[in-house]
Amino acid sequence: MWVLGSVMGWMLPVVGETPGTAGTNRVVTGFSHRRDTDASVPWSIQVVQMERGNADYELLTTIGNGTRFGLITLTEQIRAIPAAWGRPLAGVNGDFYQNEAPYEGDPKGLQIIRGELVSGPSDWSCFWMDPGGVPHMGRVVSQFAVSWGGGEWIPLGLNEDRGGKPAVLYTRAIGASTRTSGGREFVLELDGGAEKVLHPSESYALRVRQVANRGDTAVPTNGWVLSLGPQVVSKGKTPEVGETVKLTFATTPNLRGVQTAIGGGPALIHEGKILQNWRTPHMRHPRTAMGWDKRWIYLVQVDGRQIGFSAGMTFGELADYMLKLGCEEALNLDGGGSSSCWVLGAVRNNPSEGRERGVANGLIVMQKPKRED
Repeated sequence: MWVLGSVMGWMLPVVGETPGTAGTNRVVTGFSHRRDTDASVPWSIQVVQMERGNADYELLTTIGNGTRFGLITLTEQIRAIPAAWGRPLAGVNGDFYQNEAPYEGDPKGLQIIRGELVSGPSDWSCFWMDPGGVPHMGRVVSQFAVSWGGGEWIPLGLNEDRGGKPAVLYTRAIGASTRTSGGREFVLELDGGAEKVLHPSESYALRVRQVANRGDTAVPTNGWVLSLGPQVVSKGKTPEVGETVKLTFATTPNLRGVQTAIGGGPALIHEGKILQNWRTPHMRHPRTAMGWDKRWIYLVQVDGRQIGFSAGMTFGELADYMLKLGCEEALNLDGGGSSSCWVLGAVRNNPSEGRERGVANGLIVMQKPKRED
């Protein structure tokens, strides 16, 4: 089941004028935060801005348990970021996710963390930064596939419930084991026995080290596990120990070199125009979104379901607000009880459930570590 995912409001105003702003003030050059309000609805809105092209900052994604899937609060995810990666300044919750065992915390869509591909794309939109630092939003189409023995290429999933899929690859991001049942699984040995990072739009040729027939195979630190469903196993020959398996993680568009990506949806604004494809246009809920213009990247969080404090927004109202900020592109993220905004050490919004909810991932503004000359 995929869930639609809400911490006291606190104000740190922003550089520049925006609609209904509660105040304007510089925090540090290129980064700022404020709480925006509208008493007539009412609305309470957290707005974070990061200057595009500023070499001091970058966007990072996180996952639930630091290095593997799980449902952990945004605060805990940020605390788990290694100090060597820099200083977290702000963040919001990210993608929709699986909330039921055994794959709780599995993001619905694409996720890339510092170049490591941990979750494949879905049929919804997603956000990514290309190697040149240019933000993009759109649908990424998976061409992940596996082949062996010179045979046909079989569609391949990544770190997800195998269900009726023919094949899924599991890395350490899934946790200690594949959590599957049935089928046949193959422990794939990485070159030199060393831990290897899975990159988008790359191909790999790995040797089978072990074959298991019961599922729920342990994922080694120096290997991956290929899981084949019963429909593939029943068709005949499968890889044997010592045989080479070929894997490709191609996508359209090509994501080679991408360091940061996260799923979401629906898309709200494209090329400066609001998109009218809302499934529930008249329902107000807590919302989280991100967007950008030529100078800034915006992280926006709207509280909701709180009479007299903040009603939440419809998709249309959220799109209107993002457009007023100046966004030329904007993407909705998970909302509801998941909707959270963390800034400079604390969550700054009021959660709709009265506390932070565990979420699958986050989108974080990082101040890069200073380089020593």
